[in-house]
Amino acid sequence: MIRVGVLGPVGSGKTSLIEFLTRYYAKKFRVAILTNDVVSSYDAMRIYENLVRKDGILPKDNLLGIVTGGCPHTAIREDPSLNLRALETLEARVKPDLVFIESGGDNVMSTFSTALADYTIFVLDTSAGDKYPEKGGLGISESDLLVINKVDLAPYVNADLEKMRKGSMKVRKGKPTIFVSLKSGEGIDDLLKVLNEELGLETSPKG
Repeated sequence: MIRVGVLGPVGSGKTSLIEFLTRYYAKKFRVAILTNDVVSSYDAMRIYENLVRKDGILPKDNLLGIVTGGCPHTAIREDPSLNLRALETLEARVKPDLVFIESGGDNVMSTFSTALADYTIFVLDTSAGDKYPEKGGLGISESDLLVINKVDLAPYVNADLEKMRKGSMKVRKGKPTIFVSLKSGEGIDDLLKVLNEELGLETSPKG
């Protein structure tokens, strides 16, 4: 079971990214999703509506939402026990090949415990400002993959994508950064290529 942690600020596109990747990988793998929300199960309910009830992409047993009841990064880093128990539940239910773990919206200092996630994706969006990559923060600098989302909005919010690219290169020291628009499809092929290579998902079909 490969555990992929997805984190980033509120509104950056974490849930949309997980939904897209689930649609893609569920064709070949048993995919499960674990969401974290602080005071509700909003993201889990949204995923249920889109992937389970509406489109039938994901069996309902493959989705589990938990309410952390406190600071989002506590449940994924300092004390991930709640998430670890939820993963045990998912593994017993469906024996997934691939699990996406969505953090509650948090800041650029948030990271996943290595006990919880094997690979981490940090999501930023261009409307948050083109200064963010170079400002750094553990989430941006230490994540395995940085996804800068909503590049189609850059002209409307005066975001300089080249500045974001250079800032990412400066703080990430060779680790990959992908610029995408989940709405238009820009950058999606590059995103999937990186994930397939780094997670070894090209030749491991669903059993």
